[in-house]
Amino acid sequence: MNIYDGKYAWMVKIGEKGQFVIPKEARELFGLQPGDEILVLGDNERGIAIPPKAKQQDFVKQIFSDIEE
Repeated sequence: MNIYDGKYAWMVKIGEKGQFVIPKEARELFGLQPGDEILVLGDNERGIAIPPKAKQQDFVKQIFSDIEE
């Protein structure tokens, strides 16, 4: 659901095995296809984020550059 100017939110249910389905609207919006791999980021205070595929490499580079400093 479109919340505000390019911001979206969806409710999903986590199954017994810890799995959830990314809503069809979100998969279409972000170009996710069966077999695609996604990057899941977690922060104790801010929660879980799944960045778009186009930004995943940038996030990984940023994370590792912060660790090396």
